[in-house]
Amino acid sequence: MVKHIILWTLKDSLSAEEKETVKAGIKAGLEGLAGQIPGLLEIRVQTGRLPSSNADLMLDSTFVDAAALAGYSTHPLHVAVADGKVRPYTAQRVCLDFEV
Repeated sequence: MVKHIILWTLKDSLSAEEKETVKAGIKAGLEGLAGQIPGLLEIRVQTGRLPSSNADLMLDSTFVDAAALAGYSTHPLHVAVADGKVRPYTAQRVCLDFEV
C-alpha cells in the first residue's frame, strides 16, 4: 500500500470566514472521491487544527500501490477537484508519499 499525505497552507488574502468555507469545500470534494477512483482505498481531509500548526489542512489517503496513486493524480474527477477547490486557494503544498 501507498500513503499520500499533503499539507496545504491557504492564501493569506482569504478572510477567516473564507478559509473555513474553502476548507469545507476541499474536504467535501476530496472525500467525495471515495469509491470513484480505482485503487483509492481511503481518503480523509483534516480541517481542524491546533494553534501550534503551521498548515491549514491535511489530506491523508491510501492507495493499493504506486500505480494507483499515479492514476489518481491524473484522474479527471481528482483533477476537477484540485483545479476547482484546491489550487485557486492554496499558497503552499507539501507532499509525502511512502509505502506501508
